[in-house]
Amino acid sequence: METTLRGVGVSHGVAIGEVRHMGTPVLEPPSKQIPEEEAEREQARARQAVEAVSADLMARGTLAGGEAQAVLEAQAMMAQDPELMSDVERRIDVGSTAERGVYDAFASYRTLLASAGEYMAGRVADLDDVRNRIVARLLGVPMPGVPDSEAPYVLIARDLAPADTALLDPALVLGFVTEEGGPTSHSAILARALGVPAVVALPGVSELAEGTVIAVDGGSGEIFVEPSAERRAQLEQAAAAREAALSGSSGPGATSDGHKVPLLANIGGPADVPAALAAGAEGVGLFRTEFLFLDDSQQAPSEEKQIEAYRTVLEAFPEGRVVVRVLDAGADKPLEFLTPADEPNPALGVRGLRSLLDHPNVLRTQLTALSKAAHGLPGYLSVMAPMVADRTDAKAFADACREAGLDAKFGAMVEIPSASLRARSILQEVEFLSLGTNDLAQYTFAADRQVGALSRLQDPWQPALLDLVAMSADGAKAEGKSCGVCGEAAADPLLACVLTGLGVTSLSMGAASIPYVRAELAKYTLAQCERAASAARAADTAEGARSAARAALDGA
Repeated sequence: METTLRGVGVSHGVAIGEVRHMGTPVLEPPSKQIPEEEAEREQARARQAVEAVSADLMARGTLAGGEAQAVLEAQAMMAQDPELMSDVERRIDVGSTAERGVYDAFASYRTLLASAGEYMAGRVADLDDVRNRIVARLLGVPMPGVPDSEAPYVLIARDLAPADTALLDPALVLGFVTEEGGPTSHSAILARALGVPAVVALPGVSELAEGTVIAVDGGSGEIFVEPSAERRAQLEQAAAAREAALSGSSGPGATSDGHKVPLLANIGGPADVPAALAAGAEGVGLFRTEFLFLDDSQQAPSEEKQIEAYRTVLEAFPEGRVVVRVLDAGADKPLEFLTPADEPNPALGVRGLRSLLDHPNVLRTQLTALSKAAHGLPGYLSVMAPMVADRTDAKAFADACREAGLDAKFGAMVEIPSASLRARSILQEVEFLSLGTNDLAQYTFAADRQVGALSRLQDPWQPALLDLVAMSADGAKAEGKSCGVCGEAAADPLLACVLTGLGVTSLSMGAASIPYVRAELAKYTLAQCERAASAARAADTAEGARSAARAALDGA
């Protein structure tokens, strides 16, 4: 008999198939004392396992490319952390086996990481995955990971590590569902990049028996267990209609009455450019430059390395706009040479622009590299700062851009409620705003974006968040300037219509979402989008806002 479960839909599409569960995590190795003379051999075993796992993660990253590569390379750096390795060797010196030394050292580091604030929860999950891989290698057991199957299936897991998500084969993995995670977790971001339907934050889903047939709606977040023939037909019909709309949709983003809404791509570097071009992106709305800096947490990349990466992206969009976000370090993206190690709550500390203003040489080098990369090219370069709180921040950034001789538009990201409340003031110093809805939701609701239990408050349909979007767009319109959205909210086709109705002037998202958003926008007039936006803001809950918007667009 059909039953319905509801989680958080994070990647659009419909998948129907049998359940397969993620491989069992590595069990805790036994505590066993070794003779002193075996310590050196065990330490060598530990080092070899760490090096092998690190190399495997790097290789997976190279195969995956794009954002996945940066995430996996960061995991490889975790595995090779010298302080962790020293702790492992110390534990072996006093009698632990290699596998027990690794397990206990990682447990200690895990506790430290978790105590740095809930914002670090996503990195704790990544650390656990690295530990499991090293211990599995030492024990000689299969790595935890996706199941072997010749037939397509729907993957069920407690959570998915980046190393697993990055190399999922969409021909076999029809979709996936996790108990944990949130709409902005690594799993969600990589699922959207892959174009795999996905639902996260669904407690109890791991209890579904292997082989159970389920239908996954990655848009609504609904899971239908043992779906009826009628339900299957309904979902398959909706999926077919969506694919037909996609195939007939091309060209610039616009409403049915011709109101232009440029559809841009979020990228992490040059490797993401081909997918953006294939999806018909009109430019880049968010170039996350921090991925260039994650290769080496000890020092910033050279000016030459930065110039090469920036120029490659700019050359790919000779007639489009490329919006580059300067380094956004801190919180869950710490860099040893830049961010404080002893902050009690890094998410509310010295991160983003605050870090750069404390290290003006790093900012100056990046802005100079951008200036040189853009020299002589026909495109339109825009540069924006993360974590702008007020006009003082905006002025400091604009002054730094001018001092570097940067010929570009300067902008500010709206990720803190104060920036939305004082949008017109900030626009006295910069030329555009870009709403980072992931962080804006986090700071508006005091809800860590990595904690699945708080996913209700991370939902971009929350009316309070829509109010802040409207306030920012109104401020930009009053100043005759632009206000885009580059957070994952832009990737929701229905919400994209609402954002357009709120006055947002451009939408930037993962490349895989662009065709869906283009097709949905093309169905409605600007007036219909405005009515849907008003209806959504009048609701009291995210679910109510979503339903009200859909009813308004459908003419109900």
